[in-house]
Amino acid sequence: MKELTIDYALRATWQAVARMYNEEAKEFETTMAIGFTLLSIDPKTGTPSTALGPKMGMEATSLSRILKSMQVKGLIERKPNPNDGRGVLIHLTEFGLEKRVDSKNVVLIFNEAVKKNVTPEQLKNFFEVTETINKLIADKKVYTKDNNINK
Repeated sequence: MKELTIDYALRATWQAVARMYNEEAKEFETTMAIGFTLLSIDPKTGTPSTALGPKMGMEATSLSRILKSMQVKGLIERKPNPNDGRGVLIHLTEFGLEKRVDSKNVVLIFNEAVKKNVTPEQLKNFFEVTETINKLIADKKVYTKDNNINK
């Protein structure tokens, strides 16, 4: 059955990608989660801490641990948000900016490797399918009375 389900293909592929990114991240003495966070922070203006979780699709507690680790490693600094006295902006340090470049390069290399091995049409179809899946989930059209297979 595992060969026939869409969720299995998605999960197995994502786990393989995550393992690959984490193995590569070790070369830079970091993790995939930190690399993803570096890429999600605006390198010029910083990013409000409250906007970072939703932007990354991550729970606040998980993000909080990652940000704490990044601060300890000297990758980020927290500054008061001038537009919101209660808010905090997450800014990349010079070291964080360097590591962001490394993270971006790792992602671009992966993208180029995939593009060399699939046709533009296959890639277009892949993005169309993932967009459809995300829309079905967002619109709550997966688990409805009409979709019940036990009718």
